Amino acid sequence: MRYRYATEADAPAMARLFAANHHDALTAEQRAAQGFVQGAFGVDALRGMAGDGELLVADAGQGRVAGLLALSVAADMGDPPAAVLGLLRAQDSLTWHGRPLSGVRWLLYGPVVVDAAFRGHGVARGLYARAVEASAGRAEALVAFIESGNVPSWRVHVDAFGMTPLGEYAVAGRTYTAVATPAGRPPAP
Repeated sequence: MRYRYATEADAPAMARLFAANHHDALTAEQRAAQGFVQGAFGVDALRGMAGDGELLVADAGQGRVAGLLALSVAADMGDPPAAVLGLLRAQDSLTWHGRPLSGVRWLLYGPVVVDAAFRGHGVARGLYARAVEASAGRAEALVAFIESGNVPSWRVHVDAFGMTPLGEYAVAGRTYTAVATPAGRPPAP
């Protein structure tokens, strides 16, 4: 597996992967078993994000994208999704190493999604490691949010990768937990 920045040519494959794992495309049972992603990430949006250097991919070869991970500056997003706006608004009440998140240089980690055929093969961990490495010098922390009920995402990011919960916030009746990891430090094996 090769981990690299996405190119604009990857956009159609990334859009298919994202659509196949979107909250609204899955049954409640599928969401409970595998997790889900949210937001509007079509070909054009993903092409733009790739052009801006905001996407990492797990390249399985022959044009197959096994996984993707967005790594961006949340405050610079032109039209952030509601959950990201909620995170930005909650920064003063969330703390990272004893400081309000609003006083920390951080990058938004996610969404992250892995193709069903590649789950359980270390793809998410490879993307996570590449994101931590790519954040060196750009931020102090990588911050993600996990919607309440997305147990698979919690198991991966908090239980397996050791991301630290920073606190909860709510948007439009949905509850999210912000989680973070140090930027630029190689993750523990």
